[in-house]
Amino acid sequence: MSINIAMIGVGAISGIYLKNITETFKEIKLIGVCDLIRERAEKAQAEYNVPKLYETMHDAFADPEVDIVLNLTRPYEHYEVTKAALLAGKHVYSEKPLGADWEEGKELVAIAEEKDLMLGGAPDTFMGAGIQTCRKLIDDGMIGDVVGSAAFMICHGHETWHPDPEFYYKRGGGPMMDMGPYYLTALINLMGGVEGVTGVTKKSFDQRLITSQPKNGTVVDVDVPTYVTGTLHFESGAVGTIFTTFDVYYPSQARLEIYGSKGTLFVPDPNTFGGPVKLFRPEDGEVKEIPLLFDYKENSRALGLADMAKAIETGRAARCDYTQTRHVLEILTAFDKSSDAKAYYPMETRYTRLPAMKNNKMHGILD
Repeated sequence: MSINIAMIGVGAISGIYLKNITETFKEIKLIGVCDLIRERAEKAQAEYNVPKLYETMHDAFADPEVDIVLNLTRPYEHYEVTKAALLAGKHVYSEKPLGADWEEGKELVAIAEEKDLMLGGAPDTFMGAGIQTCRKLIDDGMIGDVVGSAAFMICHGHETWHPDPEFYYKRGGGPMMDMGPYYLTALINLMGGVEGVTGVTKKSFDQRLITSQPKNGTVVDVDVPTYVTGTLHFESGAVGTIFTTFDVYYPSQARLEIYGSKGTLFVPDPNTFGGPVKLFRPEDGEVKEIPLLFDYKENSRALGLADMAKAIETGRAARCDYTQTRHVLEILTAFDKSSDAKAYYPMETRYTRLPAMKNNKMHGILD
């Protein structure tokens, strides 16, 4: 038996979802697509042999054959689409973030709880071979007691390559809301929940020039902070730092490190599923690359969706459930609040790590 999926939004990120749902994950089935630009949905339907094309998202929500709505709309649209799907009685898996602000996220969770529906979402990169290997190394004591972490996402924005980059500079966008979920989701899976944050944020440039096609030459007004720094106070007592920006020219984009009493773990780019995983312990005298110990090292987006489907069938928790996406959303939005108030922000939510991945004999089948 497979769980039926309806995809809402067939934009840039949809390609890898379409491929993996139809080719990799064997316990979910894409039965319909919908997009405001009908041609996108038609193309996906033809290329991936999708049975249904919905005229509106509400047609998908009314389809009794749909089990999970996959929300791949733009960040500021996540709330509206997810809310409507939940109210129609559908489970929802959403691209990140859960909502464009903390209030949206809390309301969506309240609806899901009231209706006893699954609600979760991206990122699912932490479920891949790289970060799962890191989790095992930490849990096995390879770096001793975790004392801290540092995360950096440094680039000069997405307007040089993305076909429609304006939303990155509007409500629900910015470097922390866009890329921060990868880093924060990895961190709480490796180190546990966060009890409070401090932040300093700013907007370095009032406008951005799009140089990618087809909107080359378009000037975009910037409405959100694009230089975001923060300190994470973990429940364990560890302290983390995070820096995300769309304002800086830099030769490499991603860095994520976990510091322990016995060594340092260099975590792979959390926007990817694979490696390399590197470990430094003083007795080794050098940084060593650690073999990946888990499956899904390739781009496996929809892994979290497949995991949610298995959770629905078996009654277990979904690894990308709302306890995770809600906690991450609160952290994401807390940096601005702390910066505006010039004060420490105590978290409302708490987070307990869900079970690590298990290696199954067949790729595309989850535990």
